[in-house]
Amino acid sequence: MLLLKSFKADKSWNLFLDRDGVINKRLMDKYVLSTSDFEFIDGVVESIAWFSGVFNLIFVVTNQQGIGKGMMTEQDLKQIHDQMIGEIESKGGRIDKIYHCPALKDERSFYRKPLPGMAIKAKKDFPEIEFKRSVMVGDTLSDMRFGKSMKMVTVFIGKEQKVVSENHSLIDYAFESLFDFKVFLEKQTIESQNSR
Repeated sequence: MLLLKSFKADKSWNLFLDRDGVINKRLMDKYVLSTSDFEFIDGVVESIAWFSGVFNLIFVVTNQQGIGKGMMTEQDLKQIHDQMIGEIESKGGRIDKIYHCPALKDERSFYRKPLPGMAIKAKKDFPEIEFKRSVMVGDTLSDMRFGKSMKMVTVFIGKEQKVVSENHSLIDYAFESLFDFKVFLEKQTIESQNSR
């Protein structure tokens, strides 16, 4: 974990979450193609429920080139996301909107991370978003570049210490899981309240 600056989330802040490797378990060399492939990472549903009481808006931004490769359809993805949101809402959490890019990596689509198209879409849909008061959580450097391109606070999820140590300019905070990030924010919130 890096402590580059003090940070306390509140209702003036927004949260952007990558999906695979942050919310659900990433499948090695495979895509999540159906609801049966989708498995939440431990602690994620409870964490999003807590975030829902802290952040103003919560988004998922996810590259889904499995669609572009013809391995799944938009309807398949919708079923996965409907199931995901249903589980999150059943535990008191919310996702305000999901943005995805079906384009292949080689297409260099403006809407595929690390390019900022999905963030621009979110701003168009929710004009109140201030990117300097937004957090991007992801498990790849592509996610971190996406966040930094919009001046967001970046949070890297993963155990690769070498990646973190070699990319301080892209990564503001690093945690092993979304749950660990939630615990950190909880402590920050409690400490802030106790210091009043």
